[in-house]
Amino acid sequence: MKRTVLIAAAAFAAMIFAGCTPDPAPDAPLPQTAAVEEQAMEEARASGSFTVSGTALLDANGNTFVMRGVNHAHTWYKDTDDTALEAIAATGANCVRLVLANGIQWEKDSLDNINRLTDKCRELKMAAILEVHDGTGSDDPAVLGQIADYWTEMKDALIGRESWVILNIANEWFGSWGKDKEWGDAYADVIPKLRNAGIRNTIMVDAGGWGQYAGCIIKEGRRVLASDELGNTMFSIHMYGAAGKSKGTIKSNIDGVLEQGLCLCIGEFGYKHSDGDVREEYIMEYCEKTRTGYLGWSWKGNSGGVEYLDLAKEWDGSVLSDDWGEVLINGENGIRATSKPCTVFDDGE
Repeated sequence: MKRTVLIAAAAFAAMIFAGCTPDPAPDAPLPQTAAVEEQAMEEARASGSFTVSGTALLDANGNTFVMRGVNHAHTWYKDTDDTALEAIAATGANCVRLVLANGIQWEKDSLDNINRLTDKCRELKMAAILEVHDGTGSDDPAVLGQIADYWTEMKDALIGRESWVILNIANEWFGSWGKDKEWGDAYADVIPKLRNAGIRNTIMVDAGGWGQYAGCIIKEGRRVLASDELGNTMFSIHMYGAAGKSKGTIKSNIDGVLEQGLCLCIGEFGYKHSDGDVREEYIMEYCEKTRTGYLGWSWKGNSGGVEYLDLAKEWDGSVLSDDWGEVLINGENGIRATSKPCTVFDDGE
């Protein structure tokens, strides 16, 4: 969401699994039993990958992994990577979401460049979430297809790195609200192509509506998950002035996805934005209550009037912004208080 070219569009965007029923639908999510949970843990260990199990994300040791992290705008600030990643790791973040480009709008990231970034994340014991930003707001399935083709081309940056690299295919692809089937059709088309290319990493899919329309996940998420032969797809809502405007909205968005038996994180959020105020402290509180991951936008480098979204005033993190950085990093339900490292790094990953 971010950068000057996206501000106007972001403003435009502002525009049960709750127990057993007597006769559940055939495809209704079932409660996790101890045996099912143990089986999921064993499968995660055998796969050597992050693995989705119902609403939980398991690491490659089979332990639940709850994302507590930050977004870093690599594509626009390549010369800051090492400084920024080291500073982000110092906050206690257990993951970082990295802005990349496939060449549609910005300079294409190479295989070597991606490997350098994810190697640095491994060194710093942070999971890396990779996303292509060039299709932001597009409704064109061809654009999503181009991004999927890019990941197929870059598959060697993913294969063999499944234990600490997650593939968030495309940032905020699909700007429209309410076109659930179109969003679902496109993702159900590209996910099998990624799997056929040998990519086995956990896949993350952003909501439509510039990331803020959770309804498409609630209505179509299970069909998208079913398109993944590995069943290893999770979902992301971005919470700004639409999806994060009130406690009730935040709760209904998160609950609505979890009640479908789907794995969720809040892939971006701020404390305010051009489309309205955000209840950032409640987002963190409710994510902690539901064991839902969250990643704040963004470390530094926002421009064009949204500089307030900078978490840090300096790339090295020596000074955090009072209204946003201090809250996300040092707040009651912030990163320092709630983040737990991914256990694969205990094994020397």
